[in-house]
Amino acid sequence: MSEHTTVPLIGIDRELVQLLELGSRVVEMAKKGGATVAECMLRSGAELSAKVRMGEPELVEEAGHRGAGLRVMKGKRVATTSTSDLSEAGIKRFVDDALELAELSQEDPFAGPADPSMLCDPKKLPDLELYDPAGGEIDAARAIKEAIRGEAAALAFDKRITNSEGGTFGRTAGGGVIVLSSGFRASTKGSYASLSVVPVAEDAGGKKRRGYHWTAKRHLAELDDAEAVGKEAARRTLRKLGAKTVATTEASVVFDPDTARSMLGLLASCIMGSSIWRKSSYLIGREGSRIASDLVNVVDDPLIPRAPGSRAYDGEGLASRKNVIVEKGVLQMYLCDSYSARKLGRESTASASRGGGAGVGAGTSNFILSPTTDSPESILKATKRGLYVTDMMGFGFNATTGDFSRGASGFWIENGELTFPVSEVTISLNLDQLLQSIDAVGSDLDLRTSMAAPTFRVTRMTIAGGSE
Repeated sequence: MSEHTTVPLIGIDRELVQLLELGSRVVEMAKKGGATVAECMLRSGAELSAKVRMGEPELVEEAGHRGAGLRVMKGKRVATTSTSDLSEAGIKRFVDDALELAELSQEDPFAGPADPSMLCDPKKLPDLELYDPAGGEIDAARAIKEAIRGEAAALAFDKRITNSEGGTFGRTAGGGVIVLSSGFRASTKGSYASLSVVPVAEDAGGKKRRGYHWTAKRHLAELDDAEAVGKEAARRTLRKLGAKTVATTEASVVFDPDTARSMLGLLASCIMGSSIWRKSSYLIGREGSRIASDLVNVVDDPLIPRAPGSRAYDGEGLASRKNVIVEKGVLQMYLCDSYSARKLGRESTASASRGGGAGVGAGTSNFILSPTTDSPESILKATKRGLYVTDMMGFGFNATTGDFSRGASGFWIENGELTFPVSEVTISLNLDQLLQSIDAVGSDLDLRTSMAAPTFRVTRMTIAGGSE
């Protein structure tokens, strides 16, 4: 077991007040040094990860972090820097470096801060319940206990479960502040906890079949029970026994929520303003046109209480808002920060995200394929022949053309029933055609992560078989 000492995660609100004061000082230092625009972001928090294997603690990692990022502009010259040294000397060097880099950078005619008239009032921000003291302050002993409970339930579920890759409980908690030379100052705090269990069963020929299940939420009380997670992980592992390939064919493909989320992520990468002005998306010029079937409704909603990607304001201080990306299959908008909006001749969609180095770009919040009332069971029952995909491997997607091809495994469907497990196949279809071929969307949306989708079915894809 290895351990890393961290600062106890207490007094987050007091810490945020101190960070706001420091951020204001950094911005003033940058302005006195000649910056026409200065934007500082500071973060503080702690992460804990406890892994057990075969009932014994294997690894406990706990670490705290504290750092700052700064973006400065001198006219149309822009520079960003970051530091984890928040001492007086470290802050001075941090600001001086940013100002020097700005002098060395080339002018960018589209550079600039967000329109001050669009900034939100920090005093009127909604409380989205992003921080849970119970989860944020969970200690290593409790984390180990939960991981052991989850793994033990999996190992006890069936004698065919002979091994485990472990149970892991993790939590992260902390806060951040943003201070802009335009006068905007705000802070936020959040927490997130998760548990995963990965059992292993032995198949014919000595092959190992690995399955998994996991739960994750911002509030500890909303996590699935550890024993339930372990039992479901065992079930998912056992159903992979006897997996085989299938002959190359064309058939329906049903994506479970985990793989559906992965597919939705491909769409997200193609509707960013930066992808459009860089001409690296197959969706250039497609606003107002059909890009998916009538069943497809996609929103980016940062205002869902307790959701993983929620935020009251974006990375440039604009009030968060729900953006409808796709409505009944028709592309409604691209997601833009101020820079990409200027490049495309439009306004920001309040979609700016800011990394630790204070660099700004468009990003998603809670990016969701909206569910319908159809249960996943009814979708499978209505599928005459096809593949139910539960795992995908590799990465095979060209955002410029929309071409998609990835390794997959899951279960073969015949007359609405899962007949046998399938492994070592490749599924492929251009994403444009894939989205327009969706003929069923399920009701099983689960916001475990900020990218979320329910089960959905594609009418027909190429399924290329391999050899077991």
